Amino acid sequence: MSRQTECLLAVRDHRDRAAFAELFDYFAPRLKGFILRTGTGAAQAEEIVQEVMLTVWRKADQFDPSRAQVSAWVYQIARNRQIDMFRKESRPLPEELNHEPDTEPDASQVLGLEQEAARLKEALNNLKPEQREMIHQAYLGELTHKEISTRTGLPLGTIKSRIRLGLERLRHDLKDMR
Repeated sequence: MSRQTECLLAVRDHRDRAAFAELFDYFAPRLKGFILRTGTGAAQAEEIVQEVMLTVWRKADQFDPSRAQVSAWVYQIARNRQIDMFRKESRPLPEELNHEPDTEPDASQVLGLEQEAARLKEALNNLKPEQREMIHQAYLGELTHKEISTRTGLPLGTIKSRIRLGLERLRHDLKDMR
C-alpha cells in the first residue's frame, strides 16, 4: 500500500490532519503543474488546487482503495473541478479535458483489455522476483525510488537498476502489444 493510500485512509477513517497535510504537500505541486499545462493561469491554478484538496478532505469517506489509486481519485476530482470552472466561465475546454469517455465499453474492448491484462500479468510473473517487486512498489504502490530504498534498505542505485532492467524486459516481452 502506498504512503498516499495510507494517508488518505487515515483522513477517511480518523480525520487525521497530519496525514492530510502530507497528502497536501505531495499532491498540491503536482496538481498545480497538471492544471497549468492546460493553459490555466497560475492564480487560478492555485485556487483550483485549494478547492481540490478541500474536496479531498470533505469527501475522503468516498475513497475506496479497491476501486482506484489515490492519485487517480485526486486527479479525477481536479479534472472535474477544472471542467466546472471552464463551463462557469463559458470557455472552451482544452482538448485533453474535452473527451468524455463512453459510459459502456463494447464487448470487444472488454475482451481486448482482459487479454492485455493477462499478458501483462504473465510478463510480470516472468520477471526476476526482485525486479517484479521493485516495479510493483514503484508503479502500483506509487512509491518513489527513495521511498523504496528506505523501506527495503537497498541502495538507490540497486533499486533503479532493478526497475530499469525489469522495464526493459517488459518492453521486450510486450513489444507486439502496441
